[in-house]
Amino acid sequence: MYSTILYSVADRIARITLNRPDARNSLNDAMVDELLDAFARARDDDEVRVVVLTGVGDRAFCAGADLGGLAASGVAATREELRASAPFRLFTAFPALGKPVIARLAGHAVAGGLGLAAACDLVVAADDVKLATPEVNVGLWPMMIMAIINRNVAPKQAFRLYYTGERISAAEGREIGLVTDVVPRAELDARVDALARTIAAKSPIGLRRGRDAFFAVEGCPLDDAVEYLLGELVQLAATEDAKEGITAFLEKRPPHYQGR
Repeated sequence: MYSTILYSVADRIARITLNRPDARNSLNDAMVDELLDAFARARDDDEVRVVVLTGVGDRAFCAGADLGGLAASGVAATREELRASAPFRLFTAFPALGKPVIARLAGHAVAGGLGLAAACDLVVAADDVKLATPEVNVGLWPMMIMAIINRNVAPKQAFRLYYTGERISAAEGREIGLVTDVVPRAELDARVDALARTIAAKSPIGLRRGRDAFFAVEGCPLDDAVEYLLGELVQLAATEDAKEGITAFLEKRPPHYQGR
């Protein structure tokens, strides 16, 4: 049902694959619309516990916005037009997804593609992957993805990326906080699958409420955050999954979570 992405579900893991290899999996309005639809499907499917986001091929995870389409439509836009634009709608959708998201980087992640990867909860990259924010090289600035990257990277490291547009290795991306795991290319799928399966075995209601709470307290004063999280802990502790988890621990057996 999609023309720019692939979507599948198996073993409680939804796999969403950017599928514009001739355009290095760059983002256009059609792809963003389909990604948002796929995110909603994964969010509303009780069988899905984890989402893996990746790109077709090993050339690029995502090369950012489709500059060909951008040039054809004109760069200039009003604030209202940009608010309705593809990147704005896409990046603000991640906190509401409700389920852990793992980025699988078999190819380079640049510009908006790096923002897309950074918006994921975890990022696993092949060791030969490169990362960059090259917008400065065409007279622009990574305005939209800066809101995402600044939440992952210390200011001086972020400025280096923004000012120079240089490509950094996946290993350096891990050092500055953009990447979770770096593995040899031959081990990429095994590492992503193992990580996804590990997370998928956890309580889905615990994952959802915990992830939602993470985003809810971002930037809150400490007192407000602790008060909010106290209420969330009380509600989570009353769930059947929490009771099952504690019982299973005491009985020294694997828990059987039902998402309730």
